[in-house]
Amino acid sequence: METNLTAQQSDYAVFLPALSSFYATFVGKQRDQGDYVDPARIPAHFVNGVESGNWLAKEGLYQYKWSLYSAGHAEIDVNKHSPKEDMVRNRDHTRSIIVGDSGGFQIGKGVWEGDWKDPNCPKAHAKRDGVLRWMDTYMDWGMVLDIPAWVARSPEGQRATGITTYQEAVDGTEINNNYWMANRNGNCKFLNVLQGETHAEADDWYDRMKKFCDPKQYDNHFNGWAMGGQNMCDVHLILKRVVTMMRDGLLEKGVHEWMHFLGTSKLEWAVLLTDIQRSVRKHYNDSLTISFDCASPFLATANGQVYCDIRTEDNAKWSYIMRSGIDDRGLSSDTTQYGQAFVREGCNPVFYDSPVSKDLRAMDICKYKPGEVNKNGKESVTSWDSFSYFLLMSHNVWTHIHACQEANRQYDNGLVPGMMQHDLYAKYGFRELVDEIIGCADSDDALQLINEHSRYWMSIIGTRGATGKKTVNSTTMFNNLFTEV
Repeated sequence: METNLTAQQSDYAVFLPALSSFYATFVGKQRDQGDYVDPARIPAHFVNGVESGNWLAKEGLYQYKWSLYSAGHAEIDVNKHSPKEDMVRNRDHTRSIIVGDSGGFQIGKGVWEGDWKDPNCPKAHAKRDGVLRWMDTYMDWGMVLDIPAWVARSPEGQRATGITTYQEAVDGTEINNNYWMANRNGNCKFLNVLQGETHAEADDWYDRMKKFCDPKQYDNHFNGWAMGGQNMCDVHLILKRVVTMMRDGLLEKGVHEWMHFLGTSKLEWAVLLTDIQRSVRKHYNDSLTISFDCASPFLATANGQVYCDIRTEDNAKWSYIMRSGIDDRGLSSDTTQYGQAFVREGCNPVFYDSPVSKDLRAMDICKYKPGEVNKNGKESVTSWDSFSYFLLMSHNVWTHIHACQEANRQYDNGLVPGMMQHDLYAKYGFRELVDEIIGCADSDDALQLINEHSRYWMSIIGTRGATGKKTVNSTTMFNNLFTEV
């Protein structure tokens, strides 16, 4: 049971847990108040108190140096004291890397109102500048503030932003890019976000925005790429884009060193993105990092789901298994180890323990006794209190990271997910085919090879289903699903 997950990362594509503001609040407010969580409520094996749940710090029960945090749920006023942000704001940058999600989803859904087509709109400008200052102050890497193409399909987004077409979304994004290019201070390295819901839109978006990564045009160019929309769920388009970036000199060593895939949760994608990263490092840019994020560990807990198993059988679907957790006020004094109680209560035949769960007791999660009221003076349906969610989120984060790493280990041992095995379409395996494409000396030959295997790419299911039509940035649904109790 690994506790140093950073050391286990090897050369795999990097999974970024999309840290929820709910979770970060426990760490930050415990630092600020000292008793935000009653010491008697903290499990004995959390020897550093709530800080034991901070994987970014040496005090954590387990360590992992990478995460994503969204401006959409952050306090972006850098001059405002915000204890709940302390896990992010006051971290050791020498042992942690956080990628900032700019909050384009909030624009698309109409949460951040304003005329984003007008560079002088006060509401839009205030948010544009605020997110930039927040990124430059606290993030290591950050995504530029994109307006996703799907805003044209979002009724609330249209009403709040006035953007009704793909073209207006592109134009609005270019306004944001120009502002950030002119006003960034250099502390944060920025990723140029690519959107588009079809190949044609994605190609057009890239052609419009690629200049912002071009050192021939900008001394303070953006430093890498973030793949949204169809770009993050369509292998055909991803490979085509990587090849065109190399052709255009926009994936260069020491210049463009990060490529992030937004909201990517399927376990199979943990290995296919590793294949792409390894091939680019081998043939073109040995310093490129490919990363991907999702909020599943947090959203699962919000819905009462607990990670309990990992499946990586050859020629089968790969996944982390979630089941409804034990939730019974009758277990409020049960000292049975949590995983054993999980199996005993019929939640799942097996339970995959983490450094968090291995010393938890059933009563640590099923906190409320029969008839006991919560802090709001109400007897809730659930036996979980807010800290129960924090504990299970910490367990789920470890299990998701471990699952991504274990999938890569099994893939390297010769096991291959079922959706990547299609002998009718590919004469090689996915890894070999990708390596041949990236290794082509001529970009036209590489693009032709990609097109020749279009049926193969279509058979690889995108992170949100076959079409990949919807782009939902990480952590954006958390507050809609979770109610603190």
